[in-house]
Amino acid sequence: MSAATVPAGYRVLRAGPVSFLLHRRSALAAAGLLLLLAAAVVASLCLGESTVSPAEVLKVVTGRPSPHELVVGEFRLPRVQVGLLAGLALGLAGALIQTVARNPLASPDVVGVSHGAAALVVGLLAYGVVGSTGQVPYAAVGGGLVAGLLVYALAWRGGLHAQRFVLIGIGISVALSSLTTVFLTKGDGLQAQQAKVWMTGSLNGAGDAQSGWLSWVLLAALPVALWAARAQRSISFDDATAVGLGLRLNRTRAGMALLGIVLASCAAGACGPVDFVALMAPQIAVRLARSAQIPLLCSALTGAVVVVLADLLARRMLAPVELPVGVVTGLVGAPYLMWLLLRSRRGGS
Repeated sequence: MSAATVPAGYRVLRAGPVSFLLHRRSALAAAGLLLLLAAAVVASLCLGESTVSPAEVLKVVTGRPSPHELVVGEFRLPRVQVGLLAGLALGLAGALIQTVARNPLASPDVVGVSHGAAALVVGLLAYGVVGSTGQVPYAAVGGGLVAGLLVYALAWRGGLHAQRFVLIGIGISVALSSLTTVFLTKGDGLQAQQAKVWMTGSLNGAGDAQSGWLSWVLLAALPVALWAARAQRSISFDDATAVGLGLRLNRTRAGMALLGIVLASCAAGACGPVDFVALMAPQIAVRLARSAQIPLLCSALTGAVVVVLADLLARRMLAPVELPVGVVTGLVGAPYLMWLLLRSRRGGS
């Protein structure tokens, strides 16, 4: 590729016979987000009821002896790991769903994935079908997948219509929210209280079990995410143009939507439905990168930063009382959603 054909703001990277375009501002944004994420992780490991120095945190993380091994290594580190991985999954899922729907208001929270996970988990807990917390993640993943696939199937009419996808998702979300309320009022009282705690989205008690399988999910999703990053360019065209160019538009959208649904369901399984992260992260990322498409890597990193910082605030804001991380993301996300609605209305979309 000659310099004259390289789009403005891009750079060509070559590795032998393979070459690809790199959006320079997206790369800079990703580097900045990585630094911010590292700082957030260190702060979350250092701060708590007892403050630990960064040097001692580094000793614990690298496996060297430290008097703070119990506090940092056993209590804080597993929680931070789950928050980071869940944030990556939510940020990436939100970017994929918004790309497919072509709507900044679309996210797993809005189109029913999180509500599906919550409805199934609450129903099973409230009626005593699930008796141990170890079974909850599998129920959440199953509920999220069923709800997301149901929305996609109902929105399909010879192809996926973006507006219909969002509207049907909102309708399914409302129905599932009502069903969850029925389960809470009709089921066992003690189990219902446990379900309410899980519904807020919390990293309390999160550990190696959740971070282990969530790491494998993200690792397995990496090749598909790389394909999705390339496929974004094709589905950015209007439908007629994309079909005219010979692009398999429906298959591409189906693959990206399925990946987003799986990631959001797995994140809900790990720490409950943490609202608004998947909604905010892609829009923050696209404003940082100033790119034509939502940058998937930046969106995933933004989601991780939001969850880790929100959990730190949740632990320290009303110390010694610890809030669920979903409460903090909800306090930030609800005003953001209102601003996004007003902005869309003024723009006429």
